[in-house]
Amino acid sequence: MELKVTYPEIGATRTGPLPPGYRHLTRTADLDAPLAEAAEILMTWGLHERCGLRPETTAERAAEGVEVTLRFAGILRIPCQVVWAEATPERAGFGYGSMPGHPERGEAAFLLEAANGRTRFTVRSFSEPGTFAARVGAPVARFLQARATGRFADAMRDACARA
Repeated sequence: MELKVTYPEIGATRTGPLPPGYRHLTRTADLDAPLAEAAEILMTWGLHERCGLRPETTAERAAEGVEVTLRFAGILRIPCQVVWAEATPERAGFGYGSMPGHPERGEAAFLLEAANGRTRFTVRSFSEPGTFAARVGAPVARFLQARATGRFADAMRDACARA
């Protein structure tokens, strides 16, 4: 499997500290659903769809090497590739990295962990502007990225809310 990502710190969102020199974002949410139920939403791109993105993928489930192009509002095209994925009874999730054409350069992870009878969802990322437009519009890009990170956490919590 060939990874086509645009940064050298492949897999850094999986564990440990995020690499220096990038902007770091982390957001967590406690979920009212078993890990397996939340994992089905996450690993089949359902979370991305709930956030208003249209994922075009090379596979129906997130797995290492899968390419996904996220489309938003008919104008924004965000190509990524899954660089790690796992699914155990205690943890499920994946990390994807920027591919050529992505406005940013870096990696984002979506991780579910079972703890004390609950499921915790974490979104972690590191990034820097990857294009001239992203560098010029850095304040706007940072705002949008922070908003998207929060939206992922909120959408997963909403998707797993019990009536």
